[in-house]
Amino acid sequence: MPKKKYVVRLDKQERQDLTALVKKGKAPAYKIKHANILLKADIDGPNWSDEKVASAFCCHRRTVENVRRRLVTKGIEVALERKKRETPPTAKVIDGEAEAHLITLACGEAPNGRSSWTMELLAEKLVALNVVESVGRETVRKTLKKTNLSPTCASVG
Repeated sequence: MPKKKYVVRLDKQERQDLTALVKKGKAPAYKIKHANILLKADIDGPNWSDEKVASAFCCHRRTVENVRRRLVTKGIEVALERKKRETPPTAKVIDGEAEAHLITLACGEAPNGRSSWTMELLAEKLVALNVVESVGRETVRKTLKKTNLSPTCASVG
């Protein structure tokens, strides 16, 4: 068995706090799972292997390693939480400047032959004006909803 780089060594108070968290059961499931992982991986306690802990709590061995590493490097509070994302899942397509263009378009006159703007027309116009490289109607809809604008309203403001 390879030697663990990050060894969990809980003091008496930490062990009591984690045990209370698990027994109470009023925390999010991931937090209870992380507490259980730390309790079973404790070198002064059961000292289970990562594989055994992962099997017992239905998670991947890497999850056990990551929780142990966060405990040793960042502390118990961070170890109990989920890892925070460093970047958003996808970059925003419509930034502040593009949003301003979109609002200006939506508040302006509809194209010839139309009584009002549609989401598709607004998306196409933003691309045609080189405001954005590409944008979908759903992104346009969400942006307008966020600003409480509707392209179908006759009077805005």
